[in-house]
Amino acid sequence: MHDIRQIRENPAAFDAALSRRGLSSVSAGILALDARRRETVTAQDAALAERNAASRLVGAAKGRGDDAEFERLRGLVAQKKDEIARLEAEVRACDEALTDALMGLPNLPFEDIPDGLDESGNVEMRRWGVPRDFAFTPKEHYEIPAALPGLDFETAARLSGSRFVVLTGAMVRLHRALAQFMLDTHVEENGLTETWTPILVKPEAMYGTGQLPKFAEDSYETTNGWWLIPTSEVTLTNTVAGQTLPPEALPKRMTAHTQCFRSEAGSAGRDTAGMLRQHQFEKVEMVSVTRPEDSRAELDRMTACAEDILVKLGIPYRTVVLCAGDMGFGARRTHDIEAWLPGQNTYREISSCSVCGDFQARRMNARFRPADGEKPEFVHTLNGSGLAVGRCLIAVLENYQEADGSVTLPEVLVPYMRGHTRILPDGTLA
Repeated sequence: MHDIRQIRENPAAFDAALSRRGLSSVSAGILALDARRRETVTAQDAALAERNAASRLVGAAKGRGDDAEFERLRGLVAQKKDEIARLEAEVRACDEALTDALMGLPNLPFEDIPDGLDESGNVEMRRWGVPRDFAFTPKEHYEIPAALPGLDFETAARLSGSRFVVLTGAMVRLHRALAQFMLDTHVEENGLTETWTPILVKPEAMYGTGQLPKFAEDSYETTNGWWLIPTSEVTLTNTVAGQTLPPEALPKRMTAHTQCFRSEAGSAGRDTAGMLRQHQFEKVEMVSVTRPEDSRAELDRMTACAEDILVKLGIPYRTVVLCAGDMGFGARRTHDIEAWLPGQNTYREISSCSVCGDFQARRMNARFRPADGEKPEFVHTLNGSGLAVGRCLIAVLENYQEADGSVTLPEVLVPYMRGHTRILPDGTLA
């Protein structure tokens, strides 16, 4: 959420920053709500002062036997009481309207973010690895013989509908191995604290990280008001909600492997084949909570942690910085990491790492105290995929497929696969 004081101080700059996201000017409406609220608060304070003054005089009038003045003052007290109640209701209404308006606005992009309204404006930062030169036409993951016995979309459709999959045999083992490998790397090499969190949360948690109210249709709500998390960014980030952290607690770096749920509203017809875009999937998430001055460097560190997973797996990738119009709602800068998928002959997103500044912290009221006795400040939050497990499974299958329909396993995964080095064309491990 945005700081209303910054909008008051420089509304033109606020509108200019939002215009880079393709939004029209909103500061005039925001400031009108703010002015109305402040005027109402002033009127409420004046009415309260008048009531208190009249209340003090009521006893004196009664004591000197001035019945007329006593009745006038008593009537004034009652009148002011009603006026105060009315003004309190108006202040609450103004607060709600102002909060709703601010809650619905996305974060402001950093100045060094490239301009653009969609993915065509994204700028490549770097590449790693050289796509393999296949002696045959590489297949997409759901066409590879070794994968076919373990990818059951038909049964999943009977159970749950489209965009679900049942994994069995070598596929589910490889999927599990990838998640374990990612967690071990982040904990043992990258210094993240492994965390296990719920996948059902209260609406306040979704508000805190920005999924609500604007993107309610993108997530699933239960009949009793809980929400299924779209990513453990929601739970990990909200572990500091409502807290004032001591200075030694930062930076706070966490990782979690969870189920994730997304309705994929508005994405009908996109990537429906295979398991690239699912309603239920798994991710290893990274979340950092830092001091404001450290957050930009932390984004580079987090991006490197995600890239390292692909390097260890030997999967070529490229990293791009998203343009202002293609960034997520809560981000100020985002680095997307795209893995090479030879079956599609293109790079596809496998991780997105973002720095949010104090945008989420204001929504969550998450602060830290710079030093003893100093005034608390809002923390900065970051999140990133480390990586999307299902998409990583796709990348391994497509990059390591062989002409006979088998799949060779990356060397780094062999210990997690109990020494198996290949998935044979019939789907068995060897």
